[in-house]
Amino acid sequence: MKIVKNNIIVYIELGDITEFMGDAIVNPANTLMIMGGGVAGAIKKRGGLIIEEAKKHAPVPIGQAIATTAGELRDKYVIHAPTVQYPAFPSTREYAYQATKAALLKARELSVETIAFPLMGAGVYGLSPGESIEEMLSAIVEFSDGLEVHVFVRSRDLLDNVLKHIERSGWIVID
Repeated sequence: MKIVKNNIIVYIELGDITEFMGDAIVNPANTLMIMGGGVAGAIKKRGGLIIEEAKKHAPVPIGQAIATTAGELRDKYVIHAPTVQYPAFPSTREYAYQATKAALLKARELSVETIAFPLMGAGVYGLSPGESIEEMLSAIVEFSDGLEVHVFVRSRDLLDNVLKHIERSGWIVID
């Protein structure tokens, strides 16, 4: 489905981000670029160990992003944008905003046209889906100029939760 605000369109997708076929997907990384579990683990499992080349760039501070090949994924790049300092550390709303902004700026630097995000800083990193999507959408409004942005969620319950926050934020939901 699409959401719209101020002539900005964002696609909210129910499914697996590793199935996205576009230019780039975003890994909500840690600053050490260790790809253990969660979204990072799924990206590495599906795309191959070559994506771990991100470790060569570590540490990557929150607010910056790096890009690697997408390996066996159907995308050109994986953009690694830290949402936490270290594995198993908590994220914050500010980290989610900064990571989203950094990923969008890196995408523009790479001349990416389509990009897919998971919920940044949510799940095991401690942010609620609502906190995550609110910060992401703030960054998207400011920094997504010219990009086609997709946000992936894994379950129907999670999608329903996210949509409640989207509607409260003044976005119009179009099925």
